[in-house]
Amino acid sequence: MPLRRVFCSVFVIAVAVSAATFAAERTGEIVYREMCASCHGPNGEGTPKEYPEPLLGDKSVKELAVVIAKTMPENKPEKCSREDADLVAAYIHDAFYSPLAQARIKPARVALSRLTVRQYRESIADLFAELRPSEQPNGKLGLRGNYFPSRRNRDNEKVLDRIDPVVQFDFGEGKPIQDDRLKTDEFTINWSGSVFAPETGNYEFVVKTVNGMRLWVNENDVPLIDGSVRSGNDVEHRESRFLLGGRYYPLRLEFFKSNKAKEKKAAIALHWTRPHHTTELIDARYLSPHRSSEVLVVQTPFPADDRSVGYERGSSVSKEWDQATTDAALEIASTVLPEVNRFAGTKNDAGDRKQKVQDFALQLAGRAFRRPLNEETRQPFIKQFEDNTDVDAAFQRSLLLMLKSPRFLYREVDGSANDPWNVASRIGYTLWDSLPDKPLRDAAANGQLTNREQIRSQVERMAADPRAVAKLNAFLRQWTRLDSLIDIAKDSHLYPEFDPAVISDLRTSLELTLADAAMQPRATYRQLILDDEFYLNGRLAPLYRVDLPADALMPQTAPFQKMKLEGETRVGVITHPFLMAGLAYTATSSPIHRGVFVSRSLLGRSLKPPPEAIAPILEDLHPDLTTRERVALQTKSQVCQGCHVMINSLGFTLESFDAIGRWRKAEKGKLINDTGLYTTRDGEERRIQGAPELGAFLVDSPESRQAFVQQMFHFLVKQPIRAYGADVPGELGRSFLQNDQQIRMLMLEIATTVAATGLN
Repeated sequence: MPLRRVFCSVFVIAVAVSAATFAAERTGEIVYREMCASCHGPNGEGTPKEYPEPLLGDKSVKELAVVIAKTMPENKPEKCSREDADLVAAYIHDAFYSPLAQARIKPARVALSRLTVRQYRESIADLFAELRPSEQPNGKLGLRGNYFPSRRNRDNEKVLDRIDPVVQFDFGEGKPIQDDRLKTDEFTINWSGSVFAPETGNYEFVVKTVNGMRLWVNENDVPLIDGSVRSGNDVEHRESRFLLGGRYYPLRLEFFKSNKAKEKKAAIALHWTRPHHTTELIDARYLSPHRSSEVLVVQTPFPADDRSVGYERGSSVSKEWDQATTDAALEIASTVLPEVNRFAGTKNDAGDRKQKVQDFALQLAGRAFRRPLNEETRQPFIKQFEDNTDVDAAFQRSLLLMLKSPRFLYREVDGSANDPWNVASRIGYTLWDSLPDKPLRDAAANGQLTNREQIRSQVERMAADPRAVAKLNAFLRQWTRLDSLIDIAKDSHLYPEFDPAVISDLRTSLELTLADAAMQPRATYRQLILDDEFYLNGRLAPLYRVDLPADALMPQTAPFQKMKLEGETRVGVITHPFLMAGLAYTATSSPIHRGVFVSRSLLGRSLKPPPEAIAPILEDLHPDLTTRERVALQTKSQVCQGCHVMINSLGFTLESFDAIGRWRKAEKGKLINDTGLYTTRDGEERRIQGAPELGAFLVDSPESRQAFVQQMFHFLVKQPIRAYGADVPGELGRSFLQNDQQIRMLMLEIATTVAATGLN
């Protein structure tokens, strides 16, 4: 063979070997150093000038590779081949981008935190609730009505004692009941019992009457509304009271018609305006004939807690928060002082009053600090009574000292992780956002919180309490973003029936669904996602094209009842009319809002804010385009596609629901296209058509279940889930699946896991 041919052959072989060696040695890390590190930093931490945000998120390797191949390096994407994109995506994902990588680089830890605003208020309410024994609701609904023939209200003159479901009566010029002992011109009715506040906020109570009345709410001595003397032509009386959600409050309404009054007719109705609702009759489901005790509800306003990580946490202390705790302590001291003798079991002229009040102050401090006082923690309170001859002043100073103490304001500042009092505290705040109750304190004192079985026993007992149900309900409201959907308005020309009363009823409909899931011990995540029945009343049924039962005598006033929307491809809370209306514009649906909801709330995907604000394309500019077509046009740029590929596709699956959440088959004369594509975290591409397939995907998706688990954990515990162990997310996820996705059971597992942390 000629020497030249031999040389060429050797050269070709050498080049091939070198290329193969280079390809084998070219790694994702090398690609990153060459093309990415100058903008994103050596470890994805960002650079001040080029790209200040760190590289982290939850896209799959496949999704990252697609984005990198299309957009990186910035303004020169042709420099990065698809092979390099695949290599660098895998490297970034494993090195610092993914949640697992972040957890490896910076392990989560349980942070010392103060009480959140909700925890503070709940703790104060329960601190004094044990001192005010209360009847327990017995399942009956309505108020107890006592009917009297005069203003004297003597028991021996009582004509009737019955339970009235609601207070809405028009007696005209006649009697309330046909009884010879009653006259038409004079009688009194006293309604008493309790009112249940379903959520925390301001409640405006409204009494409509032309006669005399007085209303007491959560205060037995001073009426909230005093209409005993009519002023002018007033027939409607309104006053507000701030209440904590999930609790019963004493309510008493006195109504009377006097023979000295000019008004010959008698009528009365008891309404209220709940948070985010219109004024409505107080329904029987919120009333109970049992007599509850007053609840100490702190009225002092607090600054909002930090929610930057997706859940409330007590991570920061500002001057405003510190001042609020001082103002609240002063408010509580002034409220409690008039009752100190009753609480301490003494009288003003008793010789041992000082000692009894001091003992009561020490007892209260032990409960506030969530552990028995030792000699060191007792002395500051004893000193208050030694230094003050005025017992009341000493008690007030003790109360202020207690409520401003870090031992009250901060969680678990004493003892070790497996200290029984800290175990009890973790149970109380996980399930109730509040202090341990007496049985839990007794268990801690008697060494009965030393293993998982003992802890589980207490958790199961406490999970059945209304406070735990209320907290679970609050989580479901957050999970559905219910409380963030406040100012819902629609085009009055397109949807003239969609008025504030309808919006209020729609909110109630979703609230009832979530309340069912919180109250029923065996309610499941699957039912929430796939149930095809919705609460509708006489006002909503015709708007959503549902026929009421044939026995509905007055359809427009028919109460809420579960009904199936026949002929519609609608499933579960994800297609509830209130959510669909809230996640829409005034005249059209909004695949973007709905897609963000599905991505974040239901799949737990992290989404970065858009790099620039882009106004929606007005319908008038493209009158022939459907909403789907306009959204696709609006978000077609590369800047948008990084997130909107996922957002739009998920939102499109809900396009069968219009701006008020009504089902539809067509828009602009075109059949609805409700098909979308979703790339899972594992890189699998799933085609999803319509709400039923979306629901089926969600209940079977590990991503969706894990998102639900983690969101509940963070809401209940207010700490990062991995701070309790790297395997905790997976263990809770598997347990959730094994327990048939039972919501209450997940709450029990979370509370048990958190409380048992640190135990052998």
